[in-house]
Amino acid sequence: MEILDAFINMLNEMSPYILLGLFIAGLLHAFVPARIMSRHLSGSGWRSVLKAAMIGVPLPLCSCGVLPTAVAMRRNGASRAASASFLISTPQTGVDSIAATYSLLGPAFAVVRPVAALVTAAVGGCLVGVSETRSADNAGTSCPVTDGGAVAEAHTPSFAARMKEALYYGFVQMVQSIGKWLVLGLVIAALITVLVPADFFVSLGDRPLLAMLAVVAIAVPMYVCATGSIPIALSLMMKGLSPGTALVLLMAGPAANFASIAIISRTMGRRSAAVYISSIVVGAMAFGLAIDYLLPREWFTLPLAALPHGAYHAALSWFDTLCSVILAGLLVTAFILKLHNRKHQTITTMSKEYKIKGMSCAHCKATVEKNLALIPGVTSVAVDLSSGIAYVEGDHDHAAVIEKIKSLGFDPLP
Repeated sequence: MEILDAFINMLNEMSPYILLGLFIAGLLHAFVPARIMSRHLSGSGWRSVLKAAMIGVPLPLCSCGVLPTAVAMRRNGASRAASASFLISTPQTGVDSIAATYSLLGPAFAVVRPVAALVTAAVGGCLVGVSETRSADNAGTSCPVTDGGAVAEAHTPSFAARMKEALYYGFVQMVQSIGKWLVLGLVIAALITVLVPADFFVSLGDRPLLAMLAVVAIAVPMYVCATGSIPIALSLMMKGLSPGTALVLLMAGPAANFASIAIISRTMGRRSAAVYISSIVVGAMAFGLAIDYLLPREWFTLPLAALPHGAYHAALSWFDTLCSVILAGLLVTAFILKLHNRKHQTITTMSKEYKIKGMSCAHCKATVEKNLALIPGVTSVAVDLSSGIAYVEGDHDHAAVIEKIKSLGFDPLP
């Protein structure tokens, strides 16, 4: 079956790099305290904006996972400009997606993609800073610095404990976060590869701006993570899409969707939300046009030269196959654990339930569980993402739980 062959071949190409990226993601999570980020992002000048963009580029957070982190940073003293810069750069790329981009699209895309994310985030953050300065209702105001944060720490864990946390976060929680979107991206890419006629995009070959607008119209309402967008971009390029237009999909798809725009509008204001989406769209199209008109085209098409037009085939190796089997096992394990935790939470009757709005992925779940567990009197915490309920056990202060939830950037519901 051609669709299954295309799916397997793309998975084999990406799996070694995805596993490496997941491991690095776990190391970043376990060894780089989140409070350090907020400490350096309190100003609204270009330095804090650039710092936020540089911090966000390697972080492997999707657009849903980055929202509570950025909101918590904002409430801990980070400016709107720095928060917006972080929001723009983080979901567009990450160590996992950079590695996967190199594996499928080649070194040119792997370099241009994070550079484009950095530049658009820095420009967008500075524009939000200008907007914030000129806004009368924001003048002289700042967010109070609280003792909450995206991740709180009561003690310094040992190296072994940090490594255990890194492995669990990278290979369980991160897989839960991006796994569904990665598989969806591969399925869509396989369908495009096999079912879309080879000359489908030829008619738009001499009108790249029109093609980019069409991709933006599709990418903004659609949600796809930075890694899941890679096979889709590859398949579209194999059907005649220009490299610059493929970059628009890689940038706009992961960073802009209706959910993130709505939350940003509510927490940072409509003006900041408008600058946010404009920076992503305009920046993506600007870099896309630069690729198509200013850079050698062969830099971006050479990795595709050996691939048969209209289908995706690659020589299988035992290492790639082994990595694919391991990744598939991680996906299945993460799914089983999720079902097990949901069942356990269902039969638990002695827990105090807290309805929380804004949790979207495994990163949100881990943030809430880890921070609520540090409240005095709390003996255990379990979060069910599907219902948005946190089950907190122990003799604890109800008001302290509510305040901690708010400090993390989420909304406790009655």
